[in-house]
Amino acid sequence: MEQRWIFPEKAHRETLKKMEEELKVPAIVAQILLNRHVDSFEKARRFLRPSLDDLHDPFLMADMDRAVERLNQAIAHEEPIVIYGDYDVDGVSAASFLMHVLGHLGAPVSFYIPHRMNEGYGMSPPGIREASEQGAKLIISVDCGITAIEAVREANRLGMDVIVTDHHQPKAQLPEACAVLDPKRDDCPYPFKELAGAGVAFKLAQGVFERFGWDPAPIYKHLDLIALGSAADIVPLVGENRVLVKFGLEQMSRTENLGLKALLENVGLSGKSLGTGQIVFVLAPRINAVGRMGSASKAVRLLTTDNERQAKNIAQILEADNRRRKQVDDKTLTEALKLAEETLSEDNRIIVLAAEGWHQGVIGIVASRIVEHFYLPTVLISLNGAMGKGSARSIPGFNLYDALHATQDCLEAFGGHRYAAGLTIHRDRIEDFRKKLQRVAKERLTDEMLIPHFRVDGEISLSQINERLVRLLGHLAPFGPQNMKPVLVSRGLEVVGTPTIVGTDHLKLRVRQEGHLFDCIGFGMGELLYRATPGETNLDLAYVIEENEWMGRKKIQLRLKDLR
Repeated sequence: MEQRWIFPEKAHRETLKKMEEELKVPAIVAQILLNRHVDSFEKARRFLRPSLDDLHDPFLMADMDRAVERLNQAIAHEEPIVIYGDYDVDGVSAASFLMHVLGHLGAPVSFYIPHRMNEGYGMSPPGIREASEQGAKLIISVDCGITAIEAVREANRLGMDVIVTDHHQPKAQLPEACAVLDPKRDDCPYPFKELAGAGVAFKLAQGVFERFGWDPAPIYKHLDLIALGSAADIVPLVGENRVLVKFGLEQMSRTENLGLKALLENVGLSGKSLGTGQIVFVLAPRINAVGRMGSASKAVRLLTTDNERQAKNIAQILEADNRRRKQVDDKTLTEALKLAEETLSEDNRIIVLAAEGWHQGVIGIVASRIVEHFYLPTVLISLNGAMGKGSARSIPGFNLYDALHATQDCLEAFGGHRYAAGLTIHRDRIEDFRKKLQRVAKERLTDEMLIPHFRVDGEISLSQINERLVRLLGHLAPFGPQNMKPVLVSRGLEVVGTPTIVGTDHLKLRVRQEGHLFDCIGFGMGELLYRATPGETNLDLAYVIEENEWMGRKKIQLRLKDLR
């Protein structure tokens, strides 16, 4: 599928020159910063050298005073506290973080994670009753709870107070909790709205420590968990998220968390410098797998244990679950692709597929892969008896949450955000839902939005690529939404030697320009082999610059985004 290369507006020459001179960087680095709205020396300082002092005052968040007061009361009176988390990496990380912090403060704290298959997402009355049976006097939700009206009422009925910490979009009515921390509340003045669930849990801990003037070292020690949850949840890596993830990644590289240590050892990352890519593609799938295939409680135990043997044992369980998850993924993907190809018509602007027996724990992953294949928003529904559980994934420009809201009369329940959502639907309503969602998609998705695209940061010659540029680009990390790895373009390159296909459909080639020679790798781009003709000097590449380490030696390579 042909992709559009979207180039930035050219920066005003005087602005670009000023940034070059003040920061003492090449023009392309100044251009990349301007593309990210970093247009002054002070903004560049905060972006390139963020500090924990840049974190916002937690008491700017609505209800923070009430939350800190109630939590302090529980700690002072040794009231049993239950952390009620979600089963994804963000929820697991947030729950583990608060377990560590509250344990440090001497609180009698335990956790509860709902079972994905038996209970589904979020706080539920049965889960609340389970927490009551554990003796809880205070429940703190993490990464869930903002729409849990009935569950919070059940907690109140049973004599328990609830502090909700969440980052999902609230509905018109908030839960009747003693405090509701969510920067997306309409009445919340907190200046940064894009925290992950782990980030909101961090702000609660930060509020407690600031209120009493305590040294924040005990919460900074666990920033590795905040980075884990935030990066895995694909939140924008700007503002406060950027600070938390940057320092969390540094902490992770020297982590004292036995569970993280065991995971890193299993995947060969122990002691190495880490980036968001290792979280998203290596660590997160293993932590998610245990919740997808069974109970995510094991993941919290992994991240909170003080027993090295137990940490290693649980890490091995996660490895086994992840292997099993991959097998189920592949089977479900094969079935879903076949069903899509049989039912998809040319005028479809969204894909809705339903089948018996699809594993609820993997349909979100498979929906993402269907989106990659067809470049259409996708909903997969796993049927079980009269009911179906669905996961939905989107493309840029199409707000899934709003689309589901427009079709909510067909749904039993739904929740999520613009790019990912979950739903519950009665089997008999699926066809109506499909038709209504199709109408919504046709109204809101233009032809242009259905063409895959990526943003280019600028154009350079191969002669400009050197160790200094690699080092400067490294200062732009951590990378993620709204701060992706810079994509550069070079034109008129010579193809040296014969391009080949390696591994599972990866394109490998070498290019040269004015004597400067670089290796290139295009993952999953084997079908574009025909565009790279040996000896020709007419190849245009879009790529990111990376360092490839092999046998202890580092070498600059270009990871391809596209070629023409």
